[in-house]
Amino acid sequence: MDRSRLLGEEKIGKLLLKFSIPAIIGMIVNALYNIIDRIFIGQGVGSDGITGITVGFPIMLIIMAFGMLVGIGATALISIRLGENKKEEAEKILGNSIVLLVLIAIIITTFGLIFLDPLLTLFGASEEALPLARDYLRIILIGSIFQCIGFGMNGFIRGEGNPMIAMLTMVIGAVANIILDPIFIFVLDMGIAGAALATITAQAISSIWVLYYFFGGKSLLNIHKKNFRLDWSVVLRIFAIGSAPFSMQLAASGVTAIFNIQLGNFGGDTAIAAFGIINSIAMLILMPIFGINQGSQPIIGYNYGAKQYDRVKKTLLLAILAATGIVLIGFVIVELFSTGLISMFNSKDAELIRIGSQGMRIFLIMLPIIGFQIVSSNYFQAVGKAARAMFLSLSRQVLFLIPAILILPRFFELQGLWMAGPLADLLSSVLTGAFLIYELRHLDSKHQEVLS
Repeated sequence: MDRSRLLGEEKIGKLLLKFSIPAIIGMIVNALYNIIDRIFIGQGVGSDGITGITVGFPIMLIIMAFGMLVGIGATALISIRLGENKKEEAEKILGNSIVLLVLIAIIITTFGLIFLDPLLTLFGASEEALPLARDYLRIILIGSIFQCIGFGMNGFIRGEGNPMIAMLTMVIGAVANIILDPIFIFVLDMGIAGAALATITAQAISSIWVLYYFFGGKSLLNIHKKNFRLDWSVVLRIFAIGSAPFSMQLAASGVTAIFNIQLGNFGGDTAIAAFGIINSIAMLILMPIFGINQGSQPIIGYNYGAKQYDRVKKTLLLAILAATGIVLIGFVIVELFSTGLISMFNSKDAELIRIGSQGMRIFLIMLPIIGFQIVSSNYFQAVGKAARAMFLSLSRQVLFLIPAILILPRFFELQGLWMAGPLADLLSSVLTGAFLIYELRHLDSKHQEVLS
């Protein structure tokens, strides 16, 4: 049976496992890389090294945002077109997306290198953290083309119904990074620059793997030279669907920058380093949720395009249940073992351990409901409802988190910053729930129309 046809005919539970498990494994390995990377930096460079990466993280989020704009937008569109049995249109989307990813990477690298120091200062880098952040980000920016191609095009592999290859892309890159980190940081004594070099080298390996898949004749969709000519109607549609995750990542970049500035004001560089560690651990817990999203997106998109709305609803509900189970496990681990988790990064810095363990327990206290919010927001993106997806994705960051970051520290100082996260999680989940209830009722009506 054609791989894409399986999306519309195989049992939903089996299909979700088939698509999500490879993505979850890939995402967990990728998150583990991030944690191990920071552990190596914490042990080899010290807490200042973690601070340097954390203040530069908003720039890394911006690079990822542009990769998502094209990669996720095109993946959703490709899944829908395959569901509509329009392979040629899907291949045109693929060709246009490759050109967009390359052009965007060149622009990001050029702009980033020219304005690197002002950007890092704007994002909260102190005089002590700036040199380390500069050394790290300069190399990351030079290799941004590998991140854009590897991350962006890997989504196309999932979109055409081959999640195992997409998983291998992430595993290969993450394993390469884990192997190269200690070599560059400790053996070659390159410090934080070595960590950055390990990262872009691993991303280059992932990019080569993805390109080989498409150009080596292994893909369902073929790359044709004629499709490299940009069709602005296709480009705008990609941007429209990809605008939700793009905006979310840009908002995350802005929120992280504001958070870093406020952390510097109320807790200094140590608090910024603690936040970087908390973020890494939170990502390890949330990455499986993103894997579920990646696994469910082509299933939802295909069946929505094929007007099989009962399968759309079943996929969504199963994804929510799976995500909630994962975050509940993460919640228990964080609340019970926060001190040990922080100590892994730097066991000698008592202040870092004290601030980080306390902050983690507060900042992640709403973990049990986050899985629902993330999966439900992704649903609107998967069915091409870009405006709703963007609004819900931005609700936590812009509507709730930024005001909380600015207001709560005035009353509770550093504790107020840690409290801002769970408050935003709660309010955004309530809002998402209201949207989802309305959408499911609408979906039931459309299903009845198809049956009649």
